[in-house]
Amino acid sequence: MEVSCFSQNVLLVTLLLAIAVSLVESQGTRVGFYSTSCPRVESIVRSTVQSHFGSDPTIAPGLLRMHFHDCFVHGCDASILIDGPGTEKTAPPNLLLRGYEVIDDAKTQLEAACPGVVSCADILALAARDSVVLTRGASWAVPTGRRDGTVSQASDAANLPGFRDSVDVQKQKFAAKGLNTQDLVTLVGGHTIGTTACQFFRYRLYNFTTTGNGADPSITAAFVSQLQALCPQNGDGSRRIGLDTGSVNRFDNSFFANLRDGKGILESDQRLWTDASTKTFVQRFLGIRGLLGLTFNIEFGRSMVKMSNIEVKTGTVGEIRKVCSKVN
Repeated sequence: MEVSCFSQNVLLVTLLLAIAVSLVESQGTRVGFYSTSCPRVESIVRSTVQSHFGSDPTIAPGLLRMHFHDCFVHGCDASILIDGPGTEKTAPPNLLLRGYEVIDDAKTQLEAACPGVVSCADILALAARDSVVLTRGASWAVPTGRRDGTVSQASDAANLPGFRDSVDVQKQKFAAKGLNTQDLVTLVGGHTIGTTACQFFRYRLYNFTTTGNGADPSITAAFVSQLQALCPQNGDGSRRIGLDTGSVNRFDNSFFANLRDGKGILESDQRLWTDASTKTFVQRFLGIRGLLGLTFNIEFGRSMVKMSNIEVKTGTVGEIRKVCSKVN
């Protein structure tokens, strides 16, 4: 009788543990989600990103930005990938995003290897990580198991963080997604790779103030003249300028050094140095003496995992799109 009761107790505990694990997994993502259903998923995505990167290195920051813009609207559900009038793709903040062909290419290969198994949302999350690695950043384990959304509306992209946002507004937008001030500074650090167009910061160089040279006083004087030469007042607004001067193609912490030196390109970026609540984190990434240091590469991976789990659709919510650019 004692043995029987013991066996029953073991069975009960085992059953409860199994239920607990299944509940946790049904509520979110996990590393290795496709280990049996599509074991080659990461290698297929990685090789696809590598192939496109080899011919066009600018797809790395493109894919990283795309994942960010996707997660801040309806969560990380690949709604940014859907084609059509009035979709997120057509919203002003998303018009210059690039790298869609990389996701489509990876999806085609995965549909051949594992039909109907891997979501477009997971492909995008993996491709963003691989883009960082290709630009000499550190890797991180990407939890998978997301499903794809079926709603994509341009109007929903209105609350994406903007290049003129104050730090308070940036913090509000990140907090609304469960991300704190350290996550904000860390994720904006993704601007260590990639470029922006003159049209998004040229206003800082001319007539920003009513005194002096009219430039934003938070930009160091010598740098103002450099930027004015690159972006003349009546010049081509679509001309691309590196967001991390001197290290545009390498994933490192020099972006933060540029903020310290008054060389932030976007107004919203430079404000991370002029606002006390964010300046501390910039200093910690730079290893300022007297402050507990932070390792940018490590923290970036952590914040990316946190961001990539924003409002994810798992279990039976959403779908696995057959083609990333349209719902099934």
